[in-house]
Amino acid sequence: MNSSESIMRPGTFIYGIASVAAGVLDLVWDEFEPAHQPIQAWGDHIPGVSIFAYIAAVWLIAGGAAILWRRTALAGATALAILYAIFAVFPLPRFYITPHYLGYHASVYIGVLDFVCLQLILVVSAAIVRASLTTRGSLSLPAPRVAPWTFGLCSINFGLAHLTDVQATASMVPKWMPVGGDFGTVLTGIAFVLAGLGIVSGIRDVLAARLLGTMLLVFSVVVLTPMIFAAPHDHTSWGGNAYNLTAVGAAWILADWLATRAQLERLSNGVRTPSIIRN
Repeated sequence: MNSSESIMRPGTFIYGIASVAAGVLDLVWDEFEPAHQPIQAWGDHIPGVSIFAYIAAVWLIAGGAAILWRRTALAGATALAILYAIFAVFPLPRFYITPHYLGYHASVYIGVLDFVCLQLILVVSAAIVRASLTTRGSLSLPAPRVAPWTFGLCSINFGLAHLTDVQATASMVPKWMPVGGDFGTVLTGIAFVLAGLGIVSGIRDVLAARLLGTMLLVFSVVVLTPMIFAAPHDHTSWGGNAYNLTAVGAAWILADWLATRAQLERLSNGVRTPSIIRN
């Protein structure tokens, strides 16, 4: 099996479709999605912001569609990596503004960093797809540990954000869930941290990335989709689900890359690899 083909499904498919959906939603609302594309952090009255939102929306749609087709996947992955890197810049002023109002506490900085990490994992996954198409099957990156370290540390930060601000996250947990909001928040926070540690350390990293994507998918079904029905006219309700599904695809792209890289390393060392690798 060609290694670049192995990384194209299903993670890249979900990643691409969800990116297209996010772009369509930005077009419908004629604005950046406030929660995951917080350009408002740079000011409330940015000249031409609607035009910028329109350009980004078309960019998302074009990049997301392009990454689904082999002939255009390289251009799509490159475009999305650049755009999501730009989105990662949007929250940066909050590192100065937010502590000024909420206090200079570790939890405040963790919360702000969360917004940056939300985009960094998408940048990493797009870079992985791009690398898989430019290295003729080697799936090697210039710095092989950059991808898992970035993704893993971001996952750890997601977990710490849950654990340091339980009440804010617990309010999103459906009331019908028997475990309760606080317990669910702590449980998922620990899961994020453990997944991140697994990815960073390389211990069961493929399993950790796959389970991370699966947990995010459960979030979409259990938490985020009901929000759409509760607030169908809210851009954030729709955009949050589109972003979360993009993150699902990103986690599974990482898992496929880690698995294939391990297989190639074993083959290069002359070790026979079983048909099911590191699962």
